[in-house]
Amino acid sequence: MNIVRGALMLLLAQSAQAGPSQEAVIRLQVASLDANVADTVRQSAVMNDEKRQWIEQTDRALVIQMAENKALAERLHNQRLRRELLQTIHYEAKRAGLEPDLVLSVIRVESNFRKYAISSAGARGYMQVMPFWADIVGERSTDLFNVRTNLRLGCAILRAYLDQEKGNLSRALARYNGSLGSATYPNYIYASWIK
Repeated sequence: MNIVRGALMLLLAQSAQAGPSQEAVIRLQVASLDANVADTVRQSAVMNDEKRQWIEQTDRALVIQMAENKALAERLHNQRLRRELLQTIHYEAKRAGLEPDLVLSVIRVESNFRKYAISSAGARGYMQVMPFWADIVGERSTDLFNVRTNLRLGCAILRAYLDQEKGNLSRALARYNGSLGSATYPNYIYASWIK
């Protein structure tokens, strides 16, 4: 009996030292997610200069790309919705400690700005989040096509992978894509990065 108790105590001590699991970290990052919020963030009366500048520059870059890409133009033609999407991208990226341009590049590669994209593996939305993630973080009723939900989960997952890979962005991106060990996906992200 004492041996079993001692082994149990040892296991508890080791798990306490190991720190939170990846899923627990992501769960904490999305804890404030309200699945009933509107698809996009409401325009704030106060917007700092860095955010305003990023939204304006990114919007101009997208408009230029839309002139050359009919499918992209059809998806992003509404200026108000496009700017609200950019504001939400910026907010969720910064909230997760990521660069908004990185998140924008992931969206471009993963879904090419198709809100209702579904991959052959079942990943959904802008950032192609797999449905099992909603269960892992305790959001069973989460609508992965909701813009904020999709971006919050996608950013939290990417942040957790970046932390797991100790800041190695290429490995974190490959892990996000499920292709760890291959440079193909990270190279796609780097190639689509808007400067």
